Amino acid sequence: MTTTTPLLTAESFDRLAGWLATALEAEAVTIVRTEKLAGGAVQENWGLDVEIEGGPRAGPQALVLRTDALARISVSLDRAAEFTVLQAAHAAGVAVAEPIVRCADAGVIGRPFLIQRRVPGFAQARKLVRDPALESYGDTLAERLGAELARIHTIDPTGAKLAALPIPVGPPARVEVGRFRAALDGATEARPALEYVLTWLDRNAPAARRVALVHGDYRTGNYMVEGQALSAVLDWEFAHWGDPNEDIGWFMARCWRFGNDTAEAGGIGARTAFNKGYERVAGHAVDAAAIAYWEIMAAAKWATIAVLQGDRFRKGGEASIELALTGLMTPEMELDALDGILAIEKAKGAGR
Repeated sequence: MTTTTPLLTAESFDRLAGWLATALEAEAVTIVRTEKLAGGAVQENWGLDVEIEGGPRAGPQALVLRTDALARISVSLDRAAEFTVLQAAHAAGVAVAEPIVRCADAGVIGRPFLIQRRVPGFAQARKLVRDPALESYGDTLAERLGAELARIHTIDPTGAKLAALPIPVGPPARVEVGRFRAALDGATEARPALEYVLTWLDRNAPAARRVALVHGDYRTGNYMVEGQALSAVLDWEFAHWGDPNEDIGWFMARCWRFGNDTAEAGGIGARTAFNKGYERVAGHAVDAAAIAYWEIMAAAKWATIAVLQGDRFRKGGEASIELALTGLMTPEMELDALDGILAIEKAKGAGR
């Protein structure tokens, strides 16, 4: 079994500085400080403090470099596609760190990468949901996150130049189920409970009222908070065209409350607060019944990702305790999904 090692070395940083000088139309770029950022099971992220001489961005700059981790999972975007999504979100006024440049040449640091402006704040979910002061600002933050998500959903295939994202044919929910099943085809072990959940989701797939840009991983832990307020939405590698309700269901799913289950909106605030912000920008009410379906989809998606991450440890040779532990979470997600199905089926029976 191989050991996971950081991608960047002193030599690659030297090449990166030269490449940045050309890309940023600068006379020279000096990398003053580097920091391997926390998280990044799917991506490897580095903070860079640089000094830029000449050009339109002259002066000190705080940047983030994002590149693939040692093994990508099949449902994530590559850096070229992610960069175009970030550009579209930034142009739409979404709170996202400005995308600056991307590099398709693996010869610079060993893999393609993109560079964004670094924004202040922290993203640690467990720290946030356990903040003693959360009660005083959690609903306000949840409302802002709802509004921000609605702003993301204003991006649609008619206006955005996102050719790398395929437009779903048929109900987006069925497309999602198909993606999960395809991803599970090469898994090391059968998951009959998850297959049952996916069959139920396929048979009960709703028709989308509209197709929009779906962030695909909009949850606590994937946004930055500075001074008790949102500073940026992070981690767009799962973005795709789909049903906007998918993002809401993902944010509300129990698995992303990090133990603070009474705060249904991402473990930080009330569901009603989040919905209020979303509805203000979207101009229509959130469909509670549709969100219940997409919360089950969220559990199935996380279960699928957990299987894939666990396989990176089991058969991919990555000696990562994070990947190993993630792989053990699949049964919990399966149970969440089954509980959600039972609740919906009971409600149907009561309504007959």
